[in-house]
Amino acid sequence: MAPPAEILAVRGLTRNFPGVRALDGVDLTLHPGEVHALIGENGAGKSTLIKVLTGVYRADAGDITFQGRKVSFATPLEAQKAGISTIYQEVNLIPLLSVARNLFLGREPRNRLGLLDLARMHREAGERLRTFGVRVDVRQPLRTLGVGAQQMVALARAVAADARIVIMDEPTSSLEPREVRTLFAVIRRLREAGIAVVYVSHRLDELYAVCDTVTVLRDGRRVHHGRLADLPRLELVSTMLGRELGEVRQEGLTKFTGDHHAAGAQPVLEAADLTVPHKLHGVSVSIRPGEVVGLGGLLGSGRTETAKAISGALPVRSGSVMVAGIPVRGGSTPGAIRAGISLLPEDRKSEGIVPGLSVRENIALAALPRLSRFGLVSESRVDSIVDTFIERLRIKASSPHQKAGELSGGNQQKVLLARWLAMNPKVLLLDEPTRGIDVGAKAEVQKLVDELAADGLGVLLISSDLEELIEGSDRVVVLKDGAVVGELTGDDVTENKLMRAIAGDAPARDAVKEAGTHG
Repeated sequence: MAPPAEILAVRGLTRNFPGVRALDGVDLTLHPGEVHALIGENGAGKSTLIKVLTGVYRADAGDITFQGRKVSFATPLEAQKAGISTIYQEVNLIPLLSVARNLFLGREPRNRLGLLDLARMHREAGERLRTFGVRVDVRQPLRTLGVGAQQMVALARAVAADARIVIMDEPTSSLEPREVRTLFAVIRRLREAGIAVVYVSHRLDELYAVCDTVTVLRDGRRVHHGRLADLPRLELVSTMLGRELGEVRQEGLTKFTGDHHAAGAQPVLEAADLTVPHKLHGVSVSIRPGEVVGLGGLLGSGRTETAKAISGALPVRSGSVMVAGIPVRGGSTPGAIRAGISLLPEDRKSEGIVPGLSVRENIALAALPRLSRFGLVSESRVDSIVDTFIERLRIKASSPHQKAGELSGGNQQKVLLARWLAMNPKVLLLDEPTRGIDVGAKAEVQKLVDELAADGLGVLLISSDLEELIEGSDRVVVLKDGAVVGELTGDDVTENKLMRAIAGDAPARDAVKEAGTHG
């Protein structure tokens, strides 16, 4: 039987930015009911392609044919009305509006007089969200929900928009295992209804669990297209990176060497009995110079709260933090920074990067007080630091003056790392440092963590990627419900022992495997 006609055909799409060709003659085809993986390193062109398809950018060359007619959307709203919905990695809704208003924004139900029908909107919002496993009071502000629940609201909104194509950009990055299973069930329903899905993710387990076909981008060009099941994982990685298959097979999927040498018995960081009502219950963590300590646990176990408590971003009711034997006073972020503690937050959009400022300004932001004298900033010292870190971290930007918001996710993460490394910290707290970035950028960050530990820096590593946590950590402190429930050291840091130590609901990887078996 002949395959269904293409619902979307992209031919020779090209898009230029100053000094950079983001897309170079890219082709993409989608069929009804197809789940299509779009992958590549950060900076490969995935985000730009999505933004051209949805009317954020205009193409400089090439054609887009949607449902049999050539289109060039001027705005995202125009694309949405035509039948293309997008779910972004960072929740793109309005936190102060109610859950129901966000769900129906722009298409609110009205009565015969043209007035807003609140009762109907609340009823339909509740019914729709329940099919996504979300049971909340839809009248409350969206900001009162957790990030995972907000992402499910965004998903429900996109699916409800009479879409023929749904684009999902890293949709599981903030989801718990139960929510991942729900998402995969929704994707199967979309497939059965003949709706095409473009699925962007750096989690290989997810891609192989739900996707039919794959397009790989590298340096703005399409380098592979075909059935995903026909492409072994290592070959997929080598295609993304442009590296030989044998090299990937020899080096593995992470760049951690695990060869850290903690120097001396005196910890560089000692956090003792940290207690935050309803969040942390007597958590203690110590890190020696040159040591990478991982925090293991499920979402909601207290990992992020522990990092924020150590860095002064979360006030503690009791407990203490010492750096190199000296108490950190004040319990504030400025006090922690002065003591030598730097935190790379999980949510780079709202807690880290300043998109409207340049790469240069973002890197220098935290270091400005020590780069100034009598209130005047030394521009030459700023330039020296910025140039050093752009080169060391291999940040891809057209110039230091390019806006940080225009960079790919991986390069934004590197800019944040550069900002805090410019402070010469003694302790670096990394909360999901490779979340939402591609395999290549992930490998660079992992290699950098190894180098920092080799230089004597103490590192606290939080990651939902079990391979990353196991291969990158000398010790793993396991949290559950805001309390320490175990610690693994040396040869005991294995996936099996870590999962047994967590001893709760199956972790995200199991959720992916289980969802895949139902597909």
